[in-house]
Amino acid sequence: MKKNKLQDQFFEELTKVPIVQVACEKTGVSRNSVYRWRKDDASFCKKMDQALKDGVALVNDMSETQLLTLIKEKNYPAISFWLRHRNDNYKNKLEITTKEESEALTPSQAKIVRNALKLASITKSKSIKRINKEK
Repeated sequence: MKKNKLQDQFFEELTKVPIVQVACEKTGVSRNSVYRWRKDDASFCKKMDQALKDGVALVNDMSETQLLTLIKEKNYPAISFWLRHRNDNYKNKLEITTKEESEALTPSQAKIVRNALKLASITKSKSIKRINKEK
């Protein structure tokens, strides 16, 4: 019974602040116990994941509230942050230009280019579509 009560308190704290160490300190439960419970008990693992998810959502809501307050106070860094992350017109952009030569890429060159673009997270590029069509 004591274990279940401790676990419930742990989940409650984890929902408030989604940091395992903080929840452990507030409930007096060791991190080793938490991770042992997590490993041995699928139900505990599922509840812990949900508590973490709920805690992150709560912190995100609080953060957005604070950000909106700063925007209302005409705080330029807050305004800039919001626009760069919420409006496509203000996002950081990477533009790649090249001189197009008449030589076609060899299959190994096309593979290298494809991998480089994937690593650069340019997956919807016309270049990738063109390379895939040529392949």
